[in-house]
Amino acid sequence: MIERLTPRTAKIAIFAVAHATYWDQFPGLYEKIMGYHADLVAKVRANGAEVLDFGMVDSSEKAFSAAEKIAGSGADLLFCNMATYATSSVFAPILKETNLPMVLVALQPRKAMDYTKASTFMQLENDNICSVPEFTGVANRLGKPVTDVILGALYDDKEAEAELSEWCEIAKVLHSLKGARIGLMGHVLEAMYDMHADPTAAFSAFGVHVPLLEIDDLLTEYHKVTEAEIQEKIKLIKAEFDMPEPKSDPVTKKLTEEDLIQSAKSACALDRFIKTYNLTGLAYYYEGQEGSLARSLATTLIVGNSILNAQGVPMCGEFDLKTCIAMLILDRLNIGGSFAEFHPFDFNEDFILVGHDGPHHIAIAEGKPILRSLIKFHGKPGRGASVEFKIKEGPITMLGITQTAGGSFKFVIGEGISKKGAIPPTGNTNTRGFFAPTTKEFIKKWVMEGPTHHYALGVGHHGKTLEKIGKILGIETVFVK
Repeated sequence: MIERLTPRTAKIAIFAVAHATYWDQFPGLYEKIMGYHADLVAKVRANGAEVLDFGMVDSSEKAFSAAEKIAGSGADLLFCNMATYATSSVFAPILKETNLPMVLVALQPRKAMDYTKASTFMQLENDNICSVPEFTGVANRLGKPVTDVILGALYDDKEAEAELSEWCEIAKVLHSLKGARIGLMGHVLEAMYDMHADPTAAFSAFGVHVPLLEIDDLLTEYHKVTEAEIQEKIKLIKAEFDMPEPKSDPVTKKLTEEDLIQSAKSACALDRFIKTYNLTGLAYYYEGQEGSLARSLATTLIVGNSILNAQGVPMCGEFDLKTCIAMLILDRLNIGGSFAEFHPFDFNEDFILVGHDGPHHIAIAEGKPILRSLIKFHGKPGRGASVEFKIKEGPITMLGITQTAGGSFKFVIGEGISKKGAIPPTGNTNTRGFFAPTTKEFIKKWVMEGPTHHYALGVGHHGKTLEKIGKILGIETVFVK
């Protein structure tokens, strides 16, 4: 019943390059090459991106004209189709005048020429690699190195198609960061120095705007919630969550009707809040006076947050703007993005529990997530419904965003494995995380990079993709191994 609110998309500009002299020398070559270009455009479009096709650029004059159009197109990424040999003068103006990551795509139509029938025409059809060294060399001389080069065959090449797809996914991240609105509401939990972040620095590094919001803004929406909205949300919650009897933890009990209704109403208020302030995501922490409506609302957002995470709206507690941005990045890669931290080691089986007591991305849950009523939230005020589940079994990726002594942001990336096994029935999310060479050695390396205690947790191994995103954004990146 949970559907994404925000589509994953991107604008990708693409142009082909060639040497105009060929067209009179080899009749029909232009038409052949533009047919191959159309097939490449179709492959990019099939990855869920909006394609802005600027056609053939085969002279410096056309390059200057194309550069002006591409610069004003709103594109997130630029593919240069190395259709055949081209002089670097047809690409240098575009690289110089457009402030976009550029990927050279050199995919030849044939995996190999038929040497018994080979001709100059056939060679030129498949000369995609020929000017790549010239282009990369000139890019370095301009001080604007190309971001990547994709080599391979245009047809039936799974590796090349995977690289093309990866860059389309990266473009979706760049598209979502540009102009995103990550709200901040409340304050940092007292004494958490690692949570503080400067909204201006976040805009400078990621292009996100940070609206500063009040609990009263959320309360205004809470008072507008209708009974029909609450009942519809209860219906969704009952369909998406299990509500079992309590186990060993005396802090937990079976979800009460009171907590179900309160969580549903708070979730409805969040839905309205996100819409009213046009938020891409939210990081918050608020305690409020004991017995106040503000406390009741601020401490019962976990269920609504978890649903919104699955709908593509990253929500995290403890006022953690940095991790909210990390969650957005993983969500737009379509790999989840749960709000997570480290819990106790299991030195007997060499794993560590990874999870949190707050919002999670239930789209990547292993099985149906669980709701329990907690009589207290450890370390924080409040009580009520809390979400418990495990991340899907298999490869996992962590992205932490921290800051250096100079204030600049830093990516800390790790990969591990989520394996089947019992987790504590505490009403909190936990997953058994296994890391190489041993979990203890990995965690020591991780903490020595100076991360925050939170990170975004996703499924699959995507560390190399995150490294590329860090490079494009100009952010120091460490891949812990």
